[in-house]
Amino acid sequence: MAIEIRRVVASTQAILPPERFGVRELEEIRLILRGGSVVDWRRLNFRSYEEVDDFLRLCLFRPGQPADDARMRAILDEAVQYLRSVYRYRVADVVAEPESIHELFLIASGTGPHRKWRRIACIVLKVMHTIFHTDSRELLHRFPIASEALAKLVDERVRGWAEALREAGAPVVEFSGSVKSRESTITKLLAKRETVATQIFDKVRYRVVTRERRDVLSAMQHLVTHLVPFNLVVPAQTENTLVSFSGLIESTPELKELVPQLQLDPYEATELEWEKKRNGVPNEFSGKSYRVLNFVADVPVRLEGQRTCSVASIDEHEPAIVFVPVEFQFVDEETARRNELGENSHERYKRRQQLRVLRRLSRGLVVPRRLGRKTGEGNQGE
Repeated sequence: MAIEIRRVVASTQAILPPERFGVRELEEIRLILRGGSVVDWRRLNFRSYEEVDDFLRLCLFRPGQPADDARMRAILDEAVQYLRSVYRYRVADVVAEPESIHELFLIASGTGPHRKWRRIACIVLKVMHTIFHTDSRELLHRFPIASEALAKLVDERVRGWAEALREAGAPVVEFSGSVKSRESTITKLLAKRETVATQIFDKVRYRVVTRERRDVLSAMQHLVTHLVPFNLVVPAQTENTLVSFSGLIESTPELKELVPQLQLDPYEATELEWEKKRNGVPNEFSGKSYRVLNFVADVPVRLEGQRTCSVASIDEHEPAIVFVPVEFQFVDEETARRNELGENSHERYKRRQQLRVLRRLSRGLVVPRRLGRKTGEGNQGE
């Protein structure tokens, strides 16, 4: 099976500092920091046909190619039919049958002559996002390709992005990637209350360490414009004890001016949740002073050569775009150093996690003394 690896081309544009973020960049960064979902958004922020084109290509569609245009139209048609038949929505023809898919995104952004249809355009795009995501997930299960092969393809894409990030001038002091071992996966599943394999999102992980904390935001913005589109950030999978969104606004006058244009209150209830995590322990196995920004994104991979595939239900001409969940960890250099001291160290983390597993497995039986002594927990059971 032939597979296309869409490499990230190094950008000649300098890394964008937070004070130069516009409304679009600020909305996307908040989405990551707070683990939000685009399904809750009320508008988009595309300003031109070219920006929409870049976004579609980041999703690995090829605008202008007949098969890709047909697939995007099919997703649009299904979304409109769903809204009309299930909820009796009156979807205007200018939204249901735009001259190009690009126009739909611009209408949802309140750009152009048809901006009065912004709300319904947003609703249609929310459904399209869900259909695209569902179809891509299902397609992955039907393709005869091993998870190890997909992980390798994703690794090439992400490392290509990391190279572009450095060439663009980002102050990155460390970049590393890893695939969770089978033993680590089993341990994590046993440590979780819900032992379902699909809930392990961090089988493929990448870590980016920047020089300063504010550099983390610039690196994240580069990621969602060069590797993973913002809509593919997995909701509710963010662990953030590193950057407060409201704190960012307060410390950056240029961003404070943009607050009236945001579609949600920057001091919404989730900020209180952030403070609780910051003052407590977001991950029960982490040290109390551990600080990090972790989030999960579905990295798109385009599979080609369907005619050689034995799966009869797959149209050989249809673009085959699948998603691979990847965990990204961002942290600044000083915080990374502190995270390796004392109770925050990875060794202590693993010991606490292993003790939890032993407790669950034993169900009141004796926990091995050796592990109990290492963790300082003693010889305990549930």
